[in-house]
Amino acid sequence: MAPSNPPETETVSKTRIACDGGEGALGHPRVWLSIPADRGWVTCPYCDKRFVLAADAQNH
Repeated sequence: MAPSNPPETETVSKTRIACDGGEGALGHPRVWLSIPADRGWVTCPYCDKRFVLAADAQNH
């Protein structure tokens, strides 16, 4: 059995972001996610995409 592809990762500059799956009608409902300051990343519950807060980002 071949290993599955790791989820997509995106570096962002804000702690509150939206994810809709990025595939238009084939995506998923838009959800708003907040990146916890102590962790620095969050994963979308629908598509498993990981959003990582950039090291030089502001908390907003």
